[in-house]
This record gives sequence, C-alpha cells and structure tokens, in this order.
Amino acid sequence: MNLAYLPSPSQGVWHLGPFPIRAYALCIIAGIFAGVWLTGRRWAARGGNRDHIADIALWAVPFGVLGGRLYHVITDPELYFAAGKQPIRALYIWDGGLGIPGAVALGAVGAWLGCRRRGIALADFADAAAPGLVLAQAIGRWGNYFNQELFGGPTHLPWALLIDPAHRPDTSPNVAFYHPTFLYESLWDLGVMALLLWLDRRYRPRRGRLFACYVLAYTAGRAWIEALRIDHANHFLGLRLNDWVSAGLFAAALAYLIATHRRARTSTGTGTDTGTGTGTDTGTGAGTDTGAASADGGVPAPESGTPQAASPPDRDSDRDRAAEHDRAAERDRDRAAERDPTDK
Repeated sequence: MNLAYLPSPSQGVWHLGPFPIRAYALCIIAGIFAGVWLTGRRWAARGGNRDHIADIALWAVPFGVLGGRLYHVITDPELYFAAGKQPIRALYIWDGGLGIPGAVALGAVGAWLGCRRRGIALADFADAAAPGLVLAQAIGRWGNYFNQELFGGPTHLPWALLIDPAHRPDTSPNVAFYHPTFLYESLWDLGVMALLLWLDRRYRPRRGRLFACYVLAYTAGRAWIEALRIDHANHFLGLRLNDWVSAGLFAAALAYLIATHRRARTSTGTGTDTGTGTGTDTGTGAGTDTGAASADGGVPAPESGTPQAASPPDRDSDRDRAAEHDRAAERDRDRAAERDPTDK
C-alpha cells in the first residue's frame, strides 16, 4: 500500500433540500466565471469594453456546453445507445462527459455570434480569451476528481490517486491507486496559461496567433495525458480517437502560425522595397524622395519642419535636365507640325 497518495473525495454530491448540488457542475461553473473574469480584464487592458465580454459569454458558454456534450456522445455512442443502455442518459450532463474539442469548436460559433452583435473581430476576441479559456479548463478538470473518472493506469507514485472500489475498472477491481490524469491536465493547463500571458507581454501576437499558440500547447499536453488514461475510448489505427483529434488540431495550429509568419515577413519585405531612396523627376528640377524609411522600418522619416543640411549643387544634373527639357519641347513642336490643321 502507498504511504503517500491523493485521497478520493468523500462525496461529490450535496443536497439542498430536494435539489442535488454536484461538485462536477460547481467546478465547471467556477471555471467559466474565472475564464470570463480573466478575459474581461485582458479585454479592458486592450482598450475594449469589459461588459462586452459578458455579453459574448452569454452566447459562447451555452454553445460550448452543447458542443462538449455532443462531442462526448458522438465519439462514445455505445455508452448510451448500445443494447441494454439508456439513451436518455445522453442528456445527463451532470453525470460527466464533456469533450473539450467539441466545447471549444461550438463555443467558437457562439462567440462569433456574440462578436457580430458587438462589432468585434472574432480573432481579436480569441486572442484575448485564450488564457482565460485554458484557465477555465484547468478548474473544470477537477470535476473529474469528484466524479472519480478519467483517471490513468495503475501506479505506485507518491501522488497516486486512491479510487473507491465502486469506480475502479472491471479489469482491475483490486487495484486501488491510479494516475491522477485530471491533476496532470489541470497543471498543464495552468502552465499553458502562464505561457500565453508571457507570450502576449513579450511578443504581442495578434489576429488569432495567440489562440493558435493555445491550441498548439494544449493539444501537445493532451496527447501524452491521453496516452495514460484507461477509460473507455474508441480507437483508430491503434490510437485513441482523442489522440487523432489532438494531432489534427496541433497540425492545423502549427500550419496557421507558419503561414501567418511568412505572410507577415512578405508584407514587411514588400513595404521596405519601396524605400529605395531614388528621386522622381517631375520635370521642374525637384526630386521626390520615396525612401523615407530605413530598410528595417525602425528609423522614421525626418519631420518636414526639421532643417536638413543642403546638398551641394550638381551642375551636371542641371545640364542633363535642361537638355531633356529642350528635347521634350522639340518633340512637341514636331508633333504639332504633323497634326492635321482641321483637327481641333
């Protein structure tokens, strides 16, 4: 028996008269409030109206809960629709079973609807919400602890989780200690949140790039945590379905970051190409300098009111411009002589 371990919760449901108060639901609600709070603070710091975040959350949260439940039911239909099962239990969200990929996907649809009503770009909102979203996930994962579900394989590590006999797998009813994968994911999520906050302060990524970093970091952690879990899951080519989803989302986020980085570099290169420093001849002897900025864009052009040192007169250039002016005048006279006198 382990000398050090994490105990199981004494209970996961309390009753307020006839109404059950479930710890799983409380963890989800606490996570939502924490996520909305952090997102509101970040939005206000960017100059936005904090009240708009609450308005968007009224759309995003219900869509997210629905998406999370749909993802769980669709990826594990035999838990509810196999022979001898009760399909009505697919509606029992309080019993647990919310898939984060589905919650984020459909929650994004709700956020888009809320953003449209407020005239806010979804990418800007997503960047502001990314740290709050992963904070909500970190808190919500503790609902699995109170439900004694989604744990990993047997272990004798000092932080092993003691699982009550009623919740142990049928394959190992006499094994008491398991990996607390809920804790692993919660700590990973907190690390991702800290990383996102640091990236935002250090590099100020915009237009969805910070949200892409969230997807990249979260799915990387979810993949190795998923490999530890022993709960029921459908497999494809030897891997759990959630592993394939994580791999696909990781690849999509990485591709987005690479594409936007290349686009930004191309745009920067195109902008600096115009700064050649050449003059445009207007025919009056004055040149217009189009190369006001330096090649790296870090040195602004001097203000028009700032005195500049006068350049020495270029006598050869003056003679060339005068000769070109005479040639242009001669061409005009030749064209006038060839023109039909009746052509007005």
